Formats: sequence, C-alpha cells, structure tokens
Amino acid sequence: MKGRLEIIELPAPSLRGNPLGDPDVRWTPVYLPPQYDREPGRRFPVIYNLHGYTGSAFSHLNFQPWQARSHERLEAAIEAGEMPPCLYVLVDGWTKLGGSQYLNSSAIGNYFDYVTRDVVGHVDRSFRTIARRDARAVMGKSSGGYGALVMAAYASETFAIVADHSGDAGFLWCYASDFPKAAEAIAKAGGVRVWLESFWQRARTTKPAGGDHPVIGTIAMAAAYSPDPSCEMGIRLPFDVATCALDEAVWRRWLEQDPVSFIPRHADAVRELRFLYMDCGSKDDFNIQWGSRQLSRKLKELGIGHVYEEFEDDHMNVQYRYERSFRLIGEKLQASAAVLA
Repeated sequence: MKGRLEIIELPAPSLRGNPLGDPDVRWTPVYLPPQYDREPGRRFPVIYNLHGYTGSAFSHLNFQPWQARSHERLEAAIEAGEMPPCLYVLVDGWTKLGGSQYLNSSAIGNYFDYVTRDVVGHVDRSFRTIARRDARAVMGKSSGGYGALVMAAYASETFAIVADHSGDAGFLWCYASDFPKAAEAIAKAGGVRVWLESFWQRARTTKPAGGDHPVIGTIAMAAAYSPDPSCEMGIRLPFDVATCALDEAVWRRWLEQDPVSFIPRHADAVRELRFLYMDCGSKDDFNIQWGSRQLSRKLKELGIGHVYEEFEDDHMNVQYRYERSFRLIGEKLQASAAVLA
C-alpha cells in the first residue's frame, strides 16, 4: 500500500449519555492517499463508508482470502487514474444492539447527528479536506447502504454524492419473515430485556446461537424505527409476541422509514444530489432486490436521475462491487476537486 491508514480517536458528543452505554469516543480508520504527504498544500475530497449491521469500522480492515480490502481497492482506482486522490473514512457505528441504521433514536442514540456533525466535523478539522458538500461522498452496504440513503434524504446539504449497496428497502420482504422467530423467542424469554440480557451474556461467554440473528436483528430494527420510552428498553415491537399479529400503528412507523417511502417524500432534497448510485444482488438473501427495484421505479417516476444496477449474486461478501461505485464516485469527485481545491 502506497498510502497510509491512520486510526484516529474521534470524539462523538452526539452519543454522550446514549441509553445503551456505547462509547462516545470512536476509533476511526482514515485512509490517506500517497499524495496527502507528498503535496502538503493540497486539499482532498472525502468518501465516508458506513458499515452494515453487526459490523464496525474495523470490519472493512479484516483479512479476506484472495481479496483486496476496500481501502486497497480504492487505492488501486486512484493509482489507475480512475478517481482523484481522496480521503476514505471508515465510520464506526457499532452498538450493543448491532447497529443503529444511522438514525437518531431515543432507544439507541443520535447516530444521524453523530455522522453528520461529529464525524464530518472532526475529519474536516483534523485533515486537509475540501470542506464542501460537492467534495463529500457517503456510501455503505446493507444497513450502511440504508444509512447512505438516509443521508441522501436528510443530509443533502452535507453530502452531494451517495452510493447504496444492497441497502435495506422493501421492509415487508426484508424484515417481516423474521417476526415469528423473534416473537417466539421473546415470549419464551419473558420479554425484550430478559432476552437481551441472556443474549449478551451468551455472546460474551461463548458465542451467539444460530437462531439469535432474527431476534437481535428485529429488536435492533424496532429500536431504530419504533423507539418508545414508555416500553421495555424503550423499544416498541411491531407485533404482539403472543400471536405475532402485526401492530398496524407501529408497522406504519416502520414503513414510513422504508426508503421506498421516505426517499419520494424527500424528493426535493434527493434532487439536490450530484449523483445517486444503487445496486443489489438479484439473489439477495434478505429479498432486498424487490425494494431496490421499487425504489428505482419511484425515482424514475419522479424524474430523479440515478444509476441502479443488479448483479448475479446474493447479499454476502459482495464488497467487490465497491470497485464499480468508486469509479462512478470518482468521476464526480474529479470535477469537484478541480473546481473546489
């Protein structure tokens, strides 16, 4: 690697006092291209990558047999002249529930504010960035892709370029199949708190069980989409645990936060983006291709320019798709860097 990775200690005042007791200082990897040290008077655009559910910033740095890691793929694109030299920030969004969907939630903490205020602000103060929206891109996969779409709708004044890889969409198809398993496990345990305490103990001392993922995932999504301080752990589930009957009012809250719903509602903000890219595997394990297709169709109906691509694969280990988005992002950043540097 010709560039270098810095692991910085990033203060997160937006996360102070969060209900899960998660850290309000985050170790954050930042890739600096070789030009950063060679050209000390130069400023650089920035790409922010949001990891998926149960991940952390360091998930991107894990060794993968025979495969390049994401910052290595980025550097290869820079070295090939396919994108301008840029900083690459691996945002840490880990929580005790496995994630936050990068939303503000009374049950988890203010992770939207954390990204848009704390992370971006600290990076701009600490490095020679082009501190303008046109020189910032945000991307992510799975829940990170969902987070990128959240930024498209609610933070277009901060990010001008967005790439969503297999981001949660079409909630009926990607979440509801887990509800019966979650209802059964939570009812058997005697409630959300008891189940979570048992899960955390099991995960610390041995490992999560095979059937835990649908349960912890459902609880985490409820904490993100339907927090309620009056409920146990501040989380209102979208179903009755005894019968698994949908609570229609709560389910509507979830659907309002489905990209298929909230992106069209914020069409004016999304139109302000310089570029929106989405992709998804045609055999996605969580059926996300259906929501992605619906979202792309709605964007077309609204006349909002975007690129949507499907590829023959599933949900897992598809980080090779970053090479495609890096190059498309690079085309937009190249123009911005030339004008704004």
